[in-house]
Amino acid sequence: MELKTEEISAPWLDPHHPNFEKWRRSRSLSEERGKLVKEILSKSLILENLRILDLGSGEGGTAKVFSEANKVVSLDLSLLRLQRQSEYGNKISRVNADALFLPFKKNSFDLVIIQDVIEHVANPLELISLVHSTIKEGGSVYLSTPNKLSFINFISDPHFGLPVISLLRREDIRKYFLKFFRKKDYPRKDIAQLLSLTELESLFQNKFKFNLQTKQVVKKLIEGNKGIVWSSFHLSMIRALKKIGLGRALLKISDNNLGIVNKYFTPTYYFILKKSGNI
Repeated sequence: MELKTEEISAPWLDPHHPNFEKWRRSRSLSEERGKLVKEILSKSLILENLRILDLGSGEGGTAKVFSEANKVVSLDLSLLRLQRQSEYGNKISRVNADALFLPFKKNSFDLVIIQDVIEHVANPLELISLVHSTIKEGGSVYLSTPNKLSFINFISDPHFGLPVISLLRREDIRKYFLKFFRKKDYPRKDIAQLLSLTELESLFQNKFKFNLQTKQVVKKLIEGNKGIVWSSFHLSMIRALKKIGLGRALLKISDNNLGIVNKYFTPTYYFILKKSGNI
């Protein structure tokens, strides 16, 4: 496969980019993140002999973890990222495509994994509709995404590490921030626009039944799972909480309900969706 010009100058490989260390840390934890996804899903699914789509697969760590006992399709917009996955061998089918133009027939997959992708997509509702069509009846989706209204993200946006930005629309981030402070990122079309719990509920309505997995993830975080947090700010917060002995208190107040804790404090949502209804 021949590299596109924009891939050669990929910002996530630029050591001078302000986010370089965070992106490097995330890449190094690719398989750890996949193991976390597998562990969460294993509580409700038998993860064998499934046809799985890893949508927005990045470094491919999750695809690799699931390919041990399943047929996995790794889809990403970045050709370079897919090429870097070649080290995982031929057990994974790699597809270079846009998430809003999925090249699959209806009812193609038993499970679709969408890790920290939906916030980068121009039309989240269209993505959810396409995924609904692509999944078999009774199929599942694992979806994670940062919380727009989290107080933690308000203090330090997970993508830029700055306050307030988590609340802004993509156009405003480009107009008021990137234009002046991150000029190289200005042309990018995948700038994150975070979603609130209410907005996510609206996207899932009539398409998927859903369950939050906050309690399970917080438990893994307290136990020291490395595949959950990789921004410097969030890592320092976790270390501070553990140091002053508040790890158990954090676990105690966390829950899987649609109330205040998840609406305004939980920094990242982890969902398991079950296909339901018709579009």
